[in-house]
Amino acid sequence: MDDVQVGIYARVSSEQQSDAKTIESQISELRARVAELGVFLPPEHEFIDDGYSGATLIRPALERLRDVVAAGGLERLFVHCPDRLARNYAHQVLLLEEFLRAGVEVSFLNREVGQTPEDQLLLQVQGMISEYERAKIMERSRRGKRHAAQVGAVSVLSGAPYGYRYVRKHDGAGEARFEVVLEEARVVRQVFTWVGRDRCSIGEVCRRLTVTKEQTRTGKTVWDRATVRDLLHNPAYKGAAAFGKTHLEPLRPRLRAQRGRPLQPRRAVFTQDVPREDWLSIPVPALVDEALFEAVQEQLSENQQRARIGQRGVRYLLQGLLVCHQCGYAYYGKAISPSARKGHPRAYAYCRCIGADAYRFGGVRLCWNKQVRTDLLEEAVWNEVCTLLSDPSHLEEEYRQRLQTSGKEPSPELRGLLTSQGRLRQGIARLIDSYAEGTIEKAEFEPRIKRLRERIAQVQEQIRQIQDEASLEQELRLILGRLETFAVKVKEGLHEADWLTRREIIRTLVKRVEIDEEQVHVIFRVGPQAPPSPLDHHSQCLHYCGRSERSRDGAHLPLSQEVCFSIPLPKLCMILSHHTAFHHDRFPTLAQTKLSKGTHGLVRS
Repeated sequence: MDDVQVGIYARVSSEQQSDAKTIESQISELRARVAELGVFLPPEHEFIDDGYSGATLIRPALERLRDVVAAGGLERLFVHCPDRLARNYAHQVLLLEEFLRAGVEVSFLNREVGQTPEDQLLLQVQGMISEYERAKIMERSRRGKRHAAQVGAVSVLSGAPYGYRYVRKHDGAGEARFEVVLEEARVVRQVFTWVGRDRCSIGEVCRRLTVTKEQTRTGKTVWDRATVRDLLHNPAYKGAAAFGKTHLEPLRPRLRAQRGRPLQPRRAVFTQDVPREDWLSIPVPALVDEALFEAVQEQLSENQQRARIGQRGVRYLLQGLLVCHQCGYAYYGKAISPSARKGHPRAYAYCRCIGADAYRFGGVRLCWNKQVRTDLLEEAVWNEVCTLLSDPSHLEEEYRQRLQTSGKEPSPELRGLLTSQGRLRQGIARLIDSYAEGTIEKAEFEPRIKRLRERIAQVQEQIRQIQDEASLEQELRLILGRLETFAVKVKEGLHEADWLTRREIIRTLVKRVEIDEEQVHVIFRVGPQAPPSPLDHHSQCLHYCGRSERSRDGAHLPLSQEVCFSIPLPKLCMILSHHTAFHHDRFPTLAQTKLSKGTHGLVRS
């Protein structure tokens, strides 16, 4: 037996098992079995796949084992049990036949494998049952977790994000939950404020956290961009933890390994994102209000767009803000070609709709909206910004017209709905008591309670709509109190601002500019909080200026309202006197002023 070439193979699937060193028990048993036979086991014949899935045959140690077997370097192989070779029954048969053809005897510690037809049949049946049992366990686990998530059980979540502490069932009186960690929650709120209100980038947030020596959950004071990004995208902070954000799919073949990763991955699957509408929400304590969370998502998307612009370079004042009102595609700047200049110097370009380029859409032009001269459009938009900031009285007048019918007391309709809601709930309670006492039968109980619950849902929806309208009225009252402060802070030195300062002011105040056939619609950001201070002589950059502040009572307020002013398109190098139309996306019931085409325009015919 001393001359027999032997080897051992061991495997554990998950990285968690790998970290716990559970593979050591397999290795020690296999070594003990070889020692009983009095055979020397060379270290190079110990084939160990630590943390690799058995669902695939592509494993580093298994690949080396098969190469050694093919070269005739082994006569006997010891494995703890068949599923350590492979989870899939077909893979087990493939490997065993491959080893048998090479003259290698395979021995399993849990049972000896005979060569009789009965022994082979038993091995095959065990492999098939093991594979079936594994699939059923995974399916039951998946369905059980999904049902628990649908009823709002926190126990299906693997852990709590930064800002929370995960309390397990055994420690939480039989129910898992998230508990707020006050110090971490303070950091989370600060990060959301920096992005949602101060309009910071993720990189700037990381720098600020590093400067203030805020610690991560692992105790580090250096924050990674990916950590901050995941934090800002996590819906748990608005009170709705998400379950089912990803799912596993079979690994697709690659031409080469990803940078920094091994050629043979540990797992035979990869993680695929699930559409947001398919997520399941689980109620948890909220750290930020929903308005701030949504403002952060909007700002992150805007930062991403501006980062692409920054990589290409900025050439135009309104770059990244222009949108076609006809088709929805963006406008881009197109310089005048040397042949079109005809030897004359021209310091301007034209803005052109992407949908008007037939070559982008297989030779078919999607949009016939006109081109606009950049210099005249920039001047018109800048004048509109200056008008709004220098004299916001017309904006204030519009807001006052919206509020003149609002009252301070709850409307009679709301009081009536609240009374109806209370009566319906009392009716449900009485109905349940009657059913419990046996006064009514189940066949009568179920349809009646169903109708009552449907009626309560309808009443609650009506109450929510009325309360939303009252909330908007309160927001508009707060806007009226901050308009004067808004104008004072930004109009000082407005007309002396250089090109970069103008661009930063426009980026801070203008959400988008929509170009129509007859008008240019400037969509402003106007919120109820205090405005930024764009003309600070110590800094010419508005990237860190606050989009909004807290109200006087410290309550969180919506971070942006949309206000549109429409400018007629002048045809010549003159800017038309301002006749504006006002509308608000959240209040569509107000009539919008339509302007006829002026006698001047900045459209190239």
